[in-house]
Amino acid sequence: MTERAVLPALPDESWSRVLCVVAHPDDMEYGASAAVATWAKRGIEVTYLLLTSGEAGMQRSPEEVGPLRAQEQQRACDTVGVKQLRILDHPDGMLQPTLQLRRDIARVIREVRPDAVLTMNFDLEAYGGLNQADHRAAGLATIDAVRDADNTWVFRELADEGLAKWSTGRLLVGGHPDATHAVTVDEDAVAAAVASLECHEAYLADLPGHPKPEKFIPEILKDGGQAAGSQYAVLFRVYDVGMSTGDEGE
Repeated sequence: MTERAVLPALPDESWSRVLCVVAHPDDMEYGASAAVATWAKRGIEVTYLLLTSGEAGMQRSPEEVGPLRAQEQQRACDTVGVKQLRILDHPDGMLQPTLQLRRDIARVIREVRPDAVLTMNFDLEAYGGLNQADHRAAGLATIDAVRDADNTWVFRELADEGLAKWSTGRLLVGGHPDATHAVTVDEDAVAAAVASLECHEAYLADLPGHPKPEKFIPEILKDGGQAAGSQYAVLFRVYDVGMSTGDEGE
């Protein structure tokens, strides 16, 4: 049996800003937040963009759930050092990769001007089963929005808002089965990742049989460490998207 090659470290030494785009509150808290805590500790400014408020995710009225989950997500952000939390009002459970959604993401990319955009696995099959519909839509819209943000002639109204195009260097996909790079994290980052998921207390209490964060988050990060040749790591599939499309549009 041949040994699996050790994944290279993510080349993030020169980064100043990272934008994380996900569908719901808690989507970043299943391991990826350990990388966020590591970046924040190094002085990288991390922004979370949630496309929905997760209002359809609990057995309570959406009017109650949306604000509750926003509060829990803010506490999770504070736990790992996220500087800014933005939540859009697209409908939870009915997210579609529409032009409107792409424009909304592209707008934030132009505002934040990140070195990298992070989203989560949007394959049809993921995490041992069929991926949730909003996760799929969020990923597809994000990869298109990264390109849209770098094209003057797509969503021209953004330029009218004073937002010049922005070329993001890297697109990161967390939770991907074919990871290409790793972010090594220490025990403090692992503890922060566990604590960030624990911040979603009401949401987790509404999920019968959900394992306790301290039981499985460290195991996910240990598996990542094995692939990275370290004790703990967060794995990503990384795409180089830094070539500007210019003003030609294609």
